[in-house]
Amino acid sequence: MNSIKIIFSRFKGYLKDYIPQFCIAVLGMIMAAIGTAGSAYLIKDVLDEIFISKNESLLYILPYIVVAVFFLKALGTYLQQYFTAYIGHDMVRRFRFMLLENLLRLDLSFFNRLRTGELISRNTNDIDRIRNVVSSMIPDFTREVITAICLLAVVIYQSPKLAFFALVVFPAAIYPLSLLAKKIKKYSHQSQAKIGDMTSALSEIFTNIEIIKANNAANKELERFKSHNERFFHLNIKAERTSTLVNPLMETLGAVGIAIVIIIGGSEVISGALSVGEFFSFTTALFMLYTPIKRISYLYNKMQDALAATERTFELLNQSPNIIGGNLEFPKNLLSISFNDVRFGYDENEVLKGVSFKANSDEIIGIVGTSGGGKSTIINLLMRFYDANNGQILINQSEISDFELQSLRQNIGIVTQRIYIFNDTIAANVAYGAKEIDENRVINALKVANAWDFVENMEGGVHAMLDEFGANLSGGQRQRIAIARALYNEPRILIFDEATSALDFESERIITDVIERIRSGRIIFVIAHRQSSIKNATKILVLGGGKVVGFDNKEALLQNCDAFKKLSHIE
Repeated sequence: MNSIKIIFSRFKGYLKDYIPQFCIAVLGMIMAAIGTAGSAYLIKDVLDEIFISKNESLLYILPYIVVAVFFLKALGTYLQQYFTAYIGHDMVRRFRFMLLENLLRLDLSFFNRLRTGELISRNTNDIDRIRNVVSSMIPDFTREVITAICLLAVVIYQSPKLAFFALVVFPAAIYPLSLLAKKIKKYSHQSQAKIGDMTSALSEIFTNIEIIKANNAANKELERFKSHNERFFHLNIKAERTSTLVNPLMETLGAVGIAIVIIIGGSEVISGALSVGEFFSFTTALFMLYTPIKRISYLYNKMQDALAATERTFELLNQSPNIIGGNLEFPKNLLSISFNDVRFGYDENEVLKGVSFKANSDEIIGIVGTSGGGKSTIINLLMRFYDANNGQILINQSEISDFELQSLRQNIGIVTQRIYIFNDTIAANVAYGAKEIDENRVINALKVANAWDFVENMEGGVHAMLDEFGANLSGGQRQRIAIARALYNEPRILIFDEATSALDFESERIITDVIERIRSGRIIFVIAHRQSSIKNATKILVLGGGKVVGFDNKEALLQNCDAFKKLSHIE
């Protein structure tokens, strides 16, 4: 019963919010149990009083009692099923929201460790299993226990001696049932993990469908999915093979108990120690009693599956972020950003090895370097997606960790190499994250990003719907929508990470002119490989091997920085 205690302990804090519904459901369980036990008890009066004693007066009373008893059972079953279903579905609604709310608070490093498909699986499949335990298993288990107690009372009342011989065989089932429960829990853990693998595989396939088709890799992806699918199948078969042993085990033990009852009870009826009505009432109650006992055994083993899902869900709910914001609001007057001997590594791989530089207001800082040199890492630290292992990052001489996270990120506009377009209107995409959409600000941001010309000509204008991933836009158009989004909140810091890489030279020229025009009162970082993208840079930060190998204007770097000369030559 340890698994039931664990499940109850996990959910008791939430179940207390449903006390009225739970009380009605328990009342329904009691009504259903009394109705079931009462129908078994009435067998004695029907046989002894009507068919044997020929009591005519009871002939016209008992049928009404039978109808009342079965109505009580039916009403109780309805109340129990409806209100437990309400509790289960509402708890699933709350759990899905709480889980996503907590996940969105976690650091970016957490999402790098867990695959997208696994997180989706935990928020859908695992929580649906929790709904099953809350709305079905726990109520059914409770109802069957109450029913078993009521029927046991009838059995013992009719014949304590027969009750002893009928039920003495059941303690023998405890040990094998506990072994089966352990196996089911083990298979359930593996099965739920494998669902995550399948969901991840499907997510990757549908996200990367273009590259799969372009490389004729459909068969390769099918084989990969097939292995996950077959492994999931075999785990489920093992779980079913184990759980289906419960009923045959209980049936066999029940048959042994009934055989003993027939021998001993039959001899007592023959000797006159027990009436025919008492014997049939006893056996009817006993047959009925075996059903809830079998159900209890079955549900106990099924709860191992729910326990595994519960553990996986609460594992995520108990996660907490390591990156915590401070209390400072972002300064209205941005003066400088300083990196002082900053070191950072992903796991054991050190990427930044003592980076130091200072960017002042109104400056455009170009960041160049070979792949893996730490360009994007500098941006990740500035956004506080990660925290530096050592060194300082200062904004106006205040530690970056002292600023409130939402305030910091609201004042940083970023356009990354990967363009994020949502299946929503253009206005909603540009104003993404804002509580309300200011249409004038949207249009202004689109104009500044050189996107207004094509948006204006689309049906619906800023209210035109964009397909998932912006499939109904060209690459350059998607990039300009992303730039407009970065400009919408008029941030103090702007980051362009290869933002013009998908644009033609004319569009790139317009964007670089835009960057030049809006730099007043801001600090702008431009990560680029093309020299044309950073032609207006006040200073250029050259990274090599995780260190700063040059930080000056273009002319000075071309004279004094070999690494920059090589990069210029490569272009």
